[in-house]
Amino acid sequence: MNPAGFIRVSAISTSTHVGNPKRNASQIQRALDSLVSSDIVLLPELALSGYTCGELFLQDRLLESCLESLVELATGVGQQLVVLGLPLAVEGCLFNVAAVLGSGTVLGLVPKTHLPNYGEFYEARWFHSGAQADFDTVDLDGIGQVPFGTDLLFRCGKATVGVEICEDLWVPIPPSSQQALAGANVLLNLSASNETIAKANYRKQLVAMQSGKCIAAYAYSSAGPSESTTDLVFGGHCLIAENGSSLGESKRVGTGLKISSSQANPSSVSSITADIDLDKLDRDRRAFQTMHQRADQTSLDYRVVAFELAQSNGSLCRYVDPHPFVPASTEHLHERCAEIFEIQCAALAKRIGLLPENTPLSIGVSGGLDSTLALMVAVEMCKQMGWPASRIIGMTMPGFGTTKESRSNANDLMKQLGVTSQEIDIRDNCLEMFRSLGHKPFGVSFEGLSSLALQSKLEKLPADQRHDLVFENVQARMRTMLLMNRGFVLGTGDMSELALGWCTYNADHMSMYNVNGSVPKTLVRFLVRYVAEHLATPQVRKILIDIVETPITPELLPLSSDQSILQTTEDTIGPYELHDFFLYHMVRGGASPSKILLLAEHARFDIKYEPAQIRETLKVFLKRFFASQYKRSCVPDGPKVGSVSLSPRGDWRMPSDADVEAWIADLQD
Repeated sequence: MNPAGFIRVSAISTSTHVGNPKRNASQIQRALDSLVSSDIVLLPELALSGYTCGELFLQDRLLESCLESLVELATGVGQQLVVLGLPLAVEGCLFNVAAVLGSGTVLGLVPKTHLPNYGEFYEARWFHSGAQADFDTVDLDGIGQVPFGTDLLFRCGKATVGVEICEDLWVPIPPSSQQALAGANVLLNLSASNETIAKANYRKQLVAMQSGKCIAAYAYSSAGPSESTTDLVFGGHCLIAENGSSLGESKRVGTGLKISSSQANPSSVSSITADIDLDKLDRDRRAFQTMHQRADQTSLDYRVVAFELAQSNGSLCRYVDPHPFVPASTEHLHERCAEIFEIQCAALAKRIGLLPENTPLSIGVSGGLDSTLALMVAVEMCKQMGWPASRIIGMTMPGFGTTKESRSNANDLMKQLGVTSQEIDIRDNCLEMFRSLGHKPFGVSFEGLSSLALQSKLEKLPADQRHDLVFENVQARMRTMLLMNRGFVLGTGDMSELALGWCTYNADHMSMYNVNGSVPKTLVRFLVRYVAEHLATPQVRKILIDIVETPITPELLPLSSDQSILQTTEDTIGPYELHDFFLYHMVRGGASPSKILLLAEHARFDIKYEPAQIRETLKVFLKRFFASQYKRSCVPDGPKVGSVSLSPRGDWRMPSDADVEAWIADLQD
C-alpha cells in the first residue's frame, strides 16, 4: 500500500482449462508472479474450475482438485490479497465461493448470494445460495478453520474490502451496498458474464454506478474466451471504477482481445490495474453524509478479517489529469462547454426576469476573457428571452494600464453584438481621488499634471518600481462605482480569481449577480472559444479568438513607454493551470499539500515547470487561498456549474481567520 493513501488493484482474466484446476492454478500463479506490485489481485468467478463445467461440478474429483490447487496457491501468497473463485462442497451443499488469500493462507470464503437461473444461466441446478448457509467456518485440509459467509469484510489500514460474485451486482440491493454501509471502500466482483450485443456497455455503467452509489472503488473481473463456447462466449472484461468514474477497462471479445491457440495462450488473457485513492474516498464519505442515513435499520454486523500488505513507494498506476476542469477529448469538451453556457444563461434569465421591466444591465467590458464570457452569456440570455441586446450596457473604462488592443476588441465586440456601449476614461476621476487621499502614485509628484501627463511620467518608471496597491485599487473601485450607478451589474470574476483573492474588495469582487463565479480560469478560455466556434457570427468569432489568445492581465499598472503590457497575472501569482490543479485536488479531493505535489508530479507538470516552481506556486496558492476567505464570504449570487464551488452559502464555508501554518508545514516535510 502506498503511504500517500493509494492502494493498487489488478483485475485479471486468466486462460481457463475447463475442468482442470491444476492447469488453471498454474496459469493463475504465472499471472500473480507478474503482479507482485499489486496490493489486490482479483480473478474471475470459478477461476479454478472454469465456469462452464456443468454436471462436472457434482464430480468429487473436480472439487478435490480445486481444493488442492487452492491450498497450493494460498501458501505462495505473501503480503498481498488475492481473490479467486472455485466450487466448494460443505455439509452436503455446493457453493460458488470467492476465496480470499493472503499471508500464506486462506483468509476467508465468501459464497455467492444470488444465483441466476434464467436465460442461459442455471446455477441453481448445482449451487446453493450463501444466504442458506447455517455455519460460519469451514475446515480446509492443509489450512484449518477458515471464516465462511456473506458477512465477511477484509481490512488492512485504510482499506476495507468487500466481495460479491457476478449476479450479486445485478439485483436491486447488491451485497456490496450493505458492505459499503458497513465500511467497505474497495468492492470486488468475481464474474463470468457472457458477451452479447450491448451487454458490455450496460455492465460498465453498472460497475461505475455502483462505485458511485457506494462512494467506493469497484473492481470487476470476468471469465474469458477460453471458457467453453458450447452456446456462450465470455469476453474477459475487466473493469475498475472509483466513485462513479471509470479508471480503466481491459480489452474484451468485441473490442480487439487477441485470441491465441491453447498452447500459446498467455497466463493473463486480459487485465487492468489502477491505484485507488483511499483518502479521497474517505473524504467523500465524510462529506456526503446521506450514504450513512439508512431507512432500513437492520443489523450490519460483519466479521472483519485482517490482512497485511507490503509498503510501496513506487510511481502511481493511475492517470492524473493535469487539467481536471477541462475534458481531454474535443467531443466531451464541447459537451461540457455547451452545458455550462446553458446553465449560465438559464441562471441569469431567472434573476433578470424578476427585475422591473427594461432595467438596464450594466457590465464592464475590458476585452479580457472573463468579461467577454459574461457578456456573451448576457447577449444569449437576451436572445432567448426575446429582449433586445441593447438592454445590455457594456461599459469600457480605460485606465492607466489599458492597451489599444483590449480597448479595440471590447468596442468592436459590443458593436457587433448590438449592445449599448459607453466609454468612460477613468484616469481623470482617479487623479482626483489620488488628490483627495493625498496619495502620490509610486511616490511620483503629480501636482499640476493632467492624467495624460501623469501616465506619460509613470510609463518611464522601471518595472521593479511598479508596486502601488492604492493606485490599482482606486482604478478598480472607480470602475465598479460607475457600473453600480448605471444599472444592474453583471459580475465577471471567475472561481480561480476568488480562490486566490485576485480581485479588489468591493470592486471587481462585487456585483448584483456573477455568472462566472464557479467557472475556473482554465475553462473560461475554452468556453469563450466554444462560443466563438459554435454560436458566433464570423465577425464576432474573429474578435473572440483574438481575445482568447491575449495574455491575462488586470490592466491596472502603467504600460511601458512602447505601450506594451508589463503586468501579466501569471507572472505575478503563477500559472493558472497549476492553481486550478491545486484548487481541484484540495477542495474536491481534500488532498494534503504533500499529496497534491505527488499528484502534480504524476500529472507530468515537471515537463513544463521545474519542481521548485511547482512547490513555490503551491505555497502561493495556499497562502492566498487562506488569506482571501474574507472576500469569498460575501460574494454575489451566481450559478454553481461543477462539482467544485467556493460559494459561502453552499459548498465552501470556511472561517476567514483560519491559519495556513499546518498546510505549509506539510509542504515542507
